[in-house]
Amino acid sequence: MADTPTTTSPGSGLEGRALACRRGRRLLFEGVDIQLKPGSITWLRGTNGSGKTSLMRILAGLSTPEAGELLWNGRPVREAGAAAREAVLYIGHANALKDDLTLGESLAFLGRLGGVQDASERAAAALEQAELADRRAAAVRTLSQGQRRRGALARLALDERARTWILDEPYDALDAQSTARLSALLLAHAARGGAVLLTSHQVVELAGAVEYDLETRRVQNARRGRVTV
Repeated sequence: MADTPTTTSPGSGLEGRALACRRGRRLLFEGVDIQLKPGSITWLRGTNGSGKTSLMRILAGLSTPEAGELLWNGRPVREAGAAAREAVLYIGHANALKDDLTLGESLAFLGRLGGVQDASERAAAALEQAELADRRAAAVRTLSQGQRRRGALARLALDERARTWILDEPYDALDAQSTARLSALLLAHAARGGAVLLTSHQVVELAGAVEYDLETRRVQNARRGRVTV
């Protein structure tokens, strides 16, 4: 399949230029150019240890690259400030739910941190959408791993801002129904102008997704909208 450029028009969305990452004495990657354009879904591909999670954390502003720079709408992230930080939502392997709070309280807390208005009400609606309304008042520590994952992913339904979602293994611990629900949520987000970067170990249907191979620095269209990570 024909390759497409790693970047398109400048000044749109979150972009990394010439990014490099080092862990101890090991250089995980260098020279990475990647742009997460509004309306795009990008599957990040690479073998274990190639630096996928490290790249995601750099793009989310949680780690500092060895070299290179991050841009938001064509401006360095450091200059864009709070606008750039609030435009990105990162969900990693850890669910970030507080064990001592109820699921509803924990989700509302994360919403407030992300600048969501009426966080408690929106958290209740998001849990209803995730079919977790009956667990809203349950302490997070009492939830199964699948319920915790679904609760963490309910953050994606807290508001409809066209932000950049960076999702590390979002399909882990989900059943078939929850997997389909998440895929629909990602597609809807892209349709309203949001961007998605994800990695996963499942085959999922995501029409229009592209694949970025971290090791070859190549981008290609996902075959028939199916991505296998």
